[in-house]
Amino acid sequence: MKKIFLIVALLFTTPIIHAESLLETYTARLGTDDHYNSKGKRLRSVAAIIRQDRANFHKFGIRDFEDQGDRFFASKGKRARLESMLNRGSMSRETRNAIVNGTPLITVNIYTDYIEVYLQ
Repeated sequence: MKKIFLIVALLFTTPIIHAESLLETYTARLGTDDHYNSKGKRLRSVAAIIRQDRANFHKFGIRDFEDQGDRFFASKGKRARLESMLNRGSMSRETRNAIVNGTPLITVNIYTDYIEVYLQ
């Protein structure tokens, strides 16, 4: 009986950690072309710039020298999820500013429901 009580007590006092698996990682240069949509309008949000980079890479064949491929954002539907995934993920203020105001080299870690973005 003491063993059962101890096991139950451990189950309720031990934190359960749910770690998502990393699906994929890629590196990309967010060049000048990635800061404008296909109609020539300047993009002002981080999500829009990263999404345009992936559309340029997969759909339009516009690639910067340092761009790497990914399988996840190859589909238009998954690129449409990018903003919500970014909102659930993590990124420093420095990274946000560099993306909006420059042409940084970034690394993107893709998980099932979120992405993490880092400067290289």
